[in-house]
Amino acid sequence: MVAQTYQEASRRLMAQGLEELARGDTRQASEKGWGAAAQMLKSVAEQRGWEHKRHVALGRVVGRLAEETGDVEIRRLYRVASDMHTNFYEDLDEPAHVAAGLADVELFLDKLARLA
Repeated sequence: MVAQTYQEASRRLMAQGLEELARGDTRQASEKGWGAAAQMLKSVAEQRGWEHKRHVALGRVVGRLAEETGDVEIRRLYRVASDMHTNFYEDLDEPAHVAAGLADVELFLDKLARLA
């Protein structure tokens, strides 16, 4: 049940990120993209009984999933999501860059959802 809650939060945050981008708020769009990625990672980790309560633990989850699946793109997509988190603090990315990041986060969510 907890894993499902994380998945629902992930999809809700992704939708909010796209709405924020449409309004021109790249900072909030970026943070929602990161949040969506983190919540979906938590869902997968929860189902496997893996630690996921700290940021560093999410990176470890990504490594384990890449090894488990052989899908190295999981690591790249996680880095995109993590960069979006950084953009929340720096607010340097142009709207097109944030839009591309959100598209990659959607791909990341779809990959993770298949593992959940």
